[in-house]
Amino acid sequence: MPSLMVKVYSLLFKYNLKHRLQALTESSTPPTPNPFNCVISRTDETITTSNPSFSNNEVAIKDLHIDPLTSLSLRIFLPQSALISTEGVYGGYIPDKNAKNCKKMPVILQFHGGAWVSGGNDTVSNDVFCRKLAKSCDAIVIAIGYRLAPESRYPAAFEDGVMAIKWLAKQANLAECSRSSLDKRIVNGQIVDGFGASMVEPWLAAHLDPSRCVLLGVSCGANIANYVARYAVEAGKRLDPIIVVAQILMYPFFIGNIPTHSETKLANSYLYDKATCILAWKLFLPETDFNLDHLAANPLIPGNETSLNLKHMPPTLTVVAQYDWMRDRAIAYSEELRRVNVDAPLLDYKDAVHDFATLNVLQKTPKAQACLEDISIWVKKYISLRGNEFSY
Repeated sequence: MPSLMVKVYSLLFKYNLKHRLQALTESSTPPTPNPFNCVISRTDETITTSNPSFSNNEVAIKDLHIDPLTSLSLRIFLPQSALISTEGVYGGYIPDKNAKNCKKMPVILQFHGGAWVSGGNDTVSNDVFCRKLAKSCDAIVIAIGYRLAPESRYPAAFEDGVMAIKWLAKQANLAECSRSSLDKRIVNGQIVDGFGASMVEPWLAAHLDPSRCVLLGVSCGANIANYVARYAVEAGKRLDPIIVVAQILMYPFFIGNIPTHSETKLANSYLYDKATCILAWKLFLPETDFNLDHLAANPLIPGNETSLNLKHMPPTLTVVAQYDWMRDRAIAYSEELRRVNVDAPLLDYKDAVHDFATLNVLQKTPKAQACLEDISIWVKKYISLRGNEFSY
């Protein structure tokens, strides 16, 4: 059984989430949607500031806003292992012009959780998790600050995920062009072409290996990651040089019209109970024709043939918790991927609850630390240049 601390915290968490959803429901009925009313974080959530130097955290952090219309933001986590030498890089890291001190690294696009209506790429929980992820996996982590509901309903968050990976592909292409261009200069820490039109993010230009891209989603962020993975499969060479080599789905926010065994047995489970989550889905999905068998909610919609789509999916690691009512659908999705010969292992943690490895108050627990280690071991098969030395 979960610890007493988890049980007590769960009561407070559920109370606060329910009241937030009720407040958002009461205020989410404008006559027409406003595309410019974009929210990527809530004012009542504790956030952390970025620090572009390595200092004592061994991870340098930078915030970017890549689309002023949607407020889409990114937080880049660069581990100190990206440097061949650490001498003289503590005043706000700027890569060497000739990239002599720069090691190429894989990249993990990370999508936070929050039941569609809360969370953010700069919250304390997400910041701590992404720092640990960058160090553990020896990879650049880019946390996506996608638009929240109900201000921006489906497909806004999914479109932001696609825009993020398109932006990454563009950055990889611009970086390659900038290396071969004689007419380039640095403006405000960014590489600019001769006309000042194309901005290349210098950390990515120096360190990104676009052939080793991983998608990682937490809770509802796993739904976005899975959507982006499907998009990458369909896009093919249009995303060159980005290659999605794996994805990690941490307790995905799947649901459907027909209840599963776990949805019935664990409906009132810890942190996120089913009734509250349905309210969150009502704030996220289109208001007309509300349907929990929507593709955003249920990746295995009854009656639809999915095998042709799934057999080309990247290797997929799925994390589930014993006391999470959403576990059955995540397990079924993992099984379906294995059925079509996708490498899709399942990590099932005993006595764990939804969000057990990513919620700030739980990240220091042995289960959370074990989960991060398990993820790192598995993903290094696909992102390490010595991947054949790793096994799971």
